[in-house]
Amino acid sequence: MPDVEDLWIPLVDEPIGSIVQQIQEENRDIAKLVESPHRILAFRTFAYIRTGLLLGQLLFDHDVPAYDGSESWIEALLRNPEHHAALTREIRTVAEEIAADPKYADDEPLGPDEAARERFRAFARERLEQ
Repeated sequence: MPDVEDLWIPLVDEPIGSIVQQIQEENRDIAKLVESPHRILAFRTFAYIRTGLLLGQLLFDHDVPAYDGSESWIEALLRNPEHHAALTREIRTVAEEIAADPKYADDEPLGPDEAARERFRAFARERLEQ
């Protein structure tokens, strides 16, 4: 039987995956909502779809400059703070919907919880002081 890692289907990452990741990094509250492996997979799936739909809608509703090789139409749209805020709202909504889904209620977070992190920090400070 193949290893579990071999069974993961890679999701298309560019450029939508990069946008979702950037917004998650800018808004740690979004990342905290989807910390378990199952939540992350569901979140990425739906966030990528809804981000793509919203970008398409923004492109349809707003003119972008003709392509001159300097930036893509997505980059041109994201320069507008209102568009960036709309994408952030959409991605946060996806994260909140995934977090509220009872199907994921028993999922354990990926990585240590905050208490474990604090214990490690205390341990590391103690060791470094010696």
